[in-house]
Amino acid sequence: MNSARRDRSLPVLLAVLGLLVVVALAVVFSRGDVKLLDASTPGGVVQRYSAAVIDGDEEAAAAYLAEPSEPCDEFYTPVEDNLRISLVATRERENTADVEVSIVTFDAGGPFGSSEYESRDEFGLVRDDGGWLIERAPWQLRVCGSDAGAR
Repeated sequence: MNSARRDRSLPVLLAVLGLLVVVALAVVFSRGDVKLLDASTPGGVVQRYSAAVIDGDEEAAAAYLAEPSEPCDEFYTPVEDNLRISLVATRERENTADVEVSIVTFDAGGPFGSSEYESRDEFGLVRDDGGWLIERAPWQLRVCGSDAGAR
């Protein structure tokens, strides 16, 4: 009898594991595109600006800046690849706002395999004609102007 019980439990166990794999795959593949926040909010401005920087579209990113970007030294060149940005908190006041973000930088290479580093930083925004513009951005997401001072 004990042998018969083990024989029946193995197919049940395999069926449960198979179901878990199917559910996990369904969750992974059902994730849609990132939901865009309202563009008239500080978080929405930061989200669009960050996406433009990561995509390498400095012209689109510069449209969200309060002032033309200044030239950067090599240390401040934005890292466009291997970044994940998450909204942590937004503090909105009458004419200014701070948007705290989590910035995860990851590297697939290296002598010990992949690595990740997470830091938190803030964007500083100012109200402009009913909308919001970025006055201060984390160094990883700065857009650097040319030496001529162009956006």
